[in-house]
Amino acid sequence: MKYKIVVFDLDGTILNTLEDLADSTNYALSVFDMPERTIEEIRHFVGNGIRKLMERAVPQGTPESMIVKVHETFTEHYKKHCADKTRPYDGIKELIENIRNAGVYTAVVSNKADYGVQILCKDYFPGLFDYAVGEREGIRRKPYPDSVNEVLRQFDVDRTQAVYVGDSEVDVQTAANAGMDVCMVGWGFRDEEFLKENGAEFVVHSPEEAWEFINK
Repeated sequence: MKYKIVVFDLDGTILNTLEDLADSTNYALSVFDMPERTIEEIRHFVGNGIRKLMERAVPQGTPESMIVKVHETFTEHYKKHCADKTRPYDGIKELIENIRNAGVYTAVVSNKADYGVQILCKDYFPGLFDYAVGEREGIRRKPYPDSVNEVLRQFDVDRTQAVYVGDSEVDVQTAANAGMDVCMVGWGFRDEEFLKENGAEFVVHSPEEAWEFINK
């Protein structure tokens, strides 16, 4: 195979986490008597980490001190409820198993808080990822390539032998900044038209199509 490692985004790529993110966001907003957000609003707010999700969800002009409180409340709730409604997309486990059976490393790099990444990967994909990392203090979030570069160093893989699989404009930018190939999926939180407007050359629509791309 051309690739020695496949690096996946998490939210919207391998797991449909939208409902749990929306539930915890609206719980945190309701605690502080702020108006709740729709699923579609949350869909467009995610991608740049939980802190940015909170900034986008609260009413415009909300003081910084209040955003911090909403963020803390979200975190407390989401730690307990991050897997209530979350489910893997159909065919994703089989895709990851095919990749591993071909002798290729698998990893997750996400802007989701690291505690959430570790919990969800353990719960839904036990033993299927060689490395998983989320947002941590001191490490710049995607689209900066810091975490992706760390993964490549961990496995001593050249970026020309790596591909990033994601579902958002942030993932397009991350792959470009890391100097690696990208496989964009159309089943996640952004539609194909939006992805192409933001730099995606093409979009796959099933895990089977993703396997064909990776296995080319």
